[in-house]
Amino acid sequence: MKVADFDFELPPRLIAQRPAVPRDSARMLVAAGARLEDAFIRDLPRRLEAGDLLVVNDTRVIPARLLGRIGGAAVEATLLKREGPDSWRALAKPGRKFKPGARVVFAQGLAAEVATKGEGGEVTLAFDSSGERLDALLRQAGLMPLPPYIKRPKEGDPADRRDYQTLFAARDGAVAAPTAGLHFTPALVAALKERGVAIAAVTLHVGAGTFLPVKTENVEDHRMHPEWGEVSAAAARAVNAARNAGRRVVAAGSTVLRLLESAAGADGTIIPFAGETGIFIVPGYRFRVADLMLTNFHLPRSTLFMLVCAFAGTATMKRAYAHAIEQNYRFYSYGDCCLLHRVKDAA
Repeated sequence: MKVADFDFELPPRLIAQRPAVPRDSARMLVAAGARLEDAFIRDLPRRLEAGDLLVVNDTRVIPARLLGRIGGAAVEATLLKREGPDSWRALAKPGRKFKPGARVVFAQGLAAEVATKGEGGEVTLAFDSSGERLDALLRQAGLMPLPPYIKRPKEGDPADRRDYQTLFAARDGAVAAPTAGLHFTPALVAALKERGVAIAAVTLHVGAGTFLPVKTENVEDHRMHPEWGEVSAAAARAVNAARNAGRRVVAAGSTVLRLLESAAGADGTIIPFAGETGIFIVPGYRFRVADLMLTNFHLPRSTLFMLVCAFAGTATMKRAYAHAIEQNYRFYSYGDCCLLHRVKDAA
């Protein structure tokens, strides 16, 4: 498959810069085979059935973007993955300033030394503090790591500390939000429970690479950035019980979908899981767990657009995205969403 097969033109005006207010006023495009319906996320309870299991991601975004100085030069680091109690792998800008041995001074008394430097602007930072003390300093000094298509002043916007966090956020570790979860409000969750929809939580700490366009020409040449996830024994039991009873499993986001597939055995049984996953789902993949998927509108040529094409069918998703553009849906992290029904043997 060619990456170009997953390209499309998006008018920049449709890239959402702020979330809908209230969050559950966002629009929701329902795609079930050949049928497309315009709705709102607040309609989700009546679009689901009593007994359905909604699986959400309870990761919490950390303020992973750090502004600092090396000597007299202004620099920036975005934390990507914790490597130890006092060290993080980070994306550094400008990369030429981050030489091994260089000292980086950030705000709030936070400082680090560049321990190693790799390709693509990635470095390993060894901080002066470690453990909980380092965590506290990062919370004070860091900014929310918004994707580059959301435009903000260099110093960030305090509102994003609230807006770029889901209602379910409980476990620190993500450097990008699981965006399908951004639409949920206490009222929507209450309505889902009243409808008889059960909710289970899993954890996938979303990495910055999740939202990046694929730069290879051929799909099979792309390699995913591994992300850490956990499916607890309780979550595994909930999913397996739903499937065994013939009830539907609804994945709230691509992160949940990928993690469930990573934890599934050949027969679809979920096994408790804790570790990294680099699963790459493209058309032709045979899904074993989820029946429906709630997800935002994704970037062209991205692994996420490939994933939804695999889940609901490439032809369906191209029609859905064309319809969304025509109807002025809002795209990407702070944008609207769609509810997708899985198509068997999607192509």
